[in-house]
Amino acid sequence: MSKKRILVVDDEPQIVLMLSGRLRALGYEVQGASGGEDGLKKIQESKPDLVLLDVLMPVMNGLECLTQIKANPHTAEIPVLMVTALVQPADVQRAHEKGARGYVTKPFDPAQLAKQIAEIVQ
Repeated sequence: MSKKRILVVDDEPQIVLMLSGRLRALGYEVQGASGGEDGLKKIQESKPDLVLLDVLMPVMNGLECLTQIKANPHTAEIPVLMVTALVQPADVQRAHEKGARGYVTKPFDPAQLAKQIAEIVQ
């Protein structure tokens, strides 16, 4: 069985490095993207099994990126887990309405995040 591929999209390089290291340790193949536009390009190229997507990013924010992922028939079925500092119920609802599969707030519990990821990519 091949490793599940996860794309981490965040404009903060330290978040991408930290998440990538943790996910690789759990046996996932991980790629990072520095923002929404870079994330969309890498999604088209690699068709990951899951996208971890920050919301607060310059140029193209995570909700705009999510909207484009879900609007494209070639990527619409890829599950997206939002990983963000936005904690208001309206933010969570907006992400789910746009097609997010889950929503994790920063700072997050690594064990809880790993559990959610495992449930989505099983």
